[in-house]
Amino acid sequence: MKIEDLIRPNIKLMKAYTNAREEFNGKADLYLDANESPFGQFNRYPDPNQNILKKRLAKYKQVSENQVFIGNGSDEIIDLIIRLVAEPGLDKIMLFPPTYGMYEVTASLNNVSSIKIPLNCDFEIDYQKVEPLLQNPALKVIFICSPNNPSGNNIPKETILKLLNNFRGLIVIDEAYIDFSSENSCLEFLRNFDRLIILQTLSKAWGMASLRIGVAYSNPKLINYLNKIKPPYNISNVNQNLALEGLNRADQIEQNIATIIQERKYLTLALSAVKIVKKVYPSASNFLLIEVDNADLRYQQLLELGIILRNRNTQISNCLRVSIGTPKENQTLIHTLKELQ
Repeated sequence: MKIEDLIRPNIKLMKAYTNAREEFNGKADLYLDANESPFGQFNRYPDPNQNILKKRLAKYKQVSENQVFIGNGSDEIIDLIIRLVAEPGLDKIMLFPPTYGMYEVTASLNNVSSIKIPLNCDFEIDYQKVEPLLQNPALKVIFICSPNNPSGNNIPKETILKLLNNFRGLIVIDEAYIDFSSENSCLEFLRNFDRLIILQTLSKAWGMASLRIGVAYSNPKLINYLNKIKPPYNISNVNQNLALEGLNRADQIEQNIATIIQERKYLTLALSAVKIVKKVYPSASNFLLIEVDNADLRYQQLLELGIILRNRNTQISNCLRVSIGTPKENQTLIHTLKELQ
């Protein structure tokens, strides 16, 4: 199936909004085109296409600039992907709970229903349950989070390849936590699969969550369509510049990642020795999923002591999700958990 066959007909026909900054390239002496104020430190609109930031990311990830799309967080990109191919009230997406909640929330917002195939007891995709559904013409997007949130494990690449080879719609691999994994990114698959979109972010390993920089890597045709339907100035100039500064600190980021991975090992052992902790699940991310004796009770006790974890009891019975903190924070958590009655 061609990319054009996946795109909603109204989007293929629509004319994209052209903003003032896209009508002119280069530097000018007078900017009187965009109804901006002539005064102020932040009076000019940002680069709507984030060209410098895209160039930097493309070089870092060893892809072409026209394979990069930048969104206001990955959440904006998830929304755009669904709107790009799924007809409201008719089409569907597929997801594998327990997983990141915004796939379903965003689909519901767009009046697109979700086919939910629960992960098995090892938090892996049961391909035999998925395979009969892949020919459904209403199924337009499959979302796979790997490493998965909240379970923390990688989804086997063999499963991902089966889906890529047998599904004609879009497959989105959300790699928000890939920097903490020993597995390589699925970026290598972009060479062979036009219907693949890889989501990554500067929020996790790069420590820039407040800047809201989400990134999609895909083939140029899909990137062009995403550019066609995105808001005109979706990333502020301030955030673009701060992201560029952050990308200059790659060596420091590598050290931070190494520290987080080391602390993940420490927490795994230390949590396993805490009486109220029944199980610590293996993780390839910057968090751990733990089963405790009573998740609602322990969550509330920790909250009253000023420690906030994520209560995942509604998704996975009696489980809490623990983000990896600094060595001092992690030691405080362990000491506090040991004191709980």
